[in-house]
Amino acid sequence: MRRFALVIWLLVPVLVGAYHYGPGQRQLILDDVAEILAEADRHAAAGEWAEAEERYEAALNLLPAEQVAEARRIRLERAKAQMLAQKLPAAHQDLKALVRELEEDSKADRKLVAEARAALANSQYYMTWLMRLEGQPKEKWEPEIEGSRQTYRLLAEQAQADGDDDACEKNREDLESAVRLARMDLSDLQGLPLPSQ
Repeated sequence: MRRFALVIWLLVPVLVGAYHYGPGQRQLILDDVAEILAEADRHAAAGEWAEAEERYEAALNLLPAEQVAEARRIRLERAKAQMLAQKLPAAHQDLKALVRELEEDSKADRKLVAEARAALANSQYYMTWLMRLEGQPKEKWEPEIEGSRQTYRLLAEQAQADGDDDACEKNREDLESAVRLARMDLSDLQGLPLPSQ
């Protein structure tokens, strides 16, 4: 009996070492990602958008490939930070890809899909504003504002079906803003201050 207990006792460090250098490494990486995300969230809360974007990017690069749902959430937060860090075109492209990916995945979190759509609609709205100020032809900016308008309408209808009156009202106001932007004369648009997030 003593030999058996001694063998078991000697195997404990081997098992702990095997765990540490095997599955434990994955847990260490996830712990590092959680720390980086906490830093990113602190930067975002302080309005330090460029720093927040960098930290979200670092977390994405470190996250294991099989963590798809978490990667999507981080990509959304990074895109939001990019928009506020004056990197609207990059955020716009990232959001288009993310929304397309989420729409193709039938198991995607419904709330995340709605958040990503709302962020994409916002980026389309601001892209339209900038394109119009740059004097680009209607054929270039009209698809962006039309996409924004349709998304705001979809989100308003979904919020109404879910009984979320606040979200429904917000999306309807955003829808009205998108319609106004599409109809606004360029001279009137030039006289307005740039919209803020």
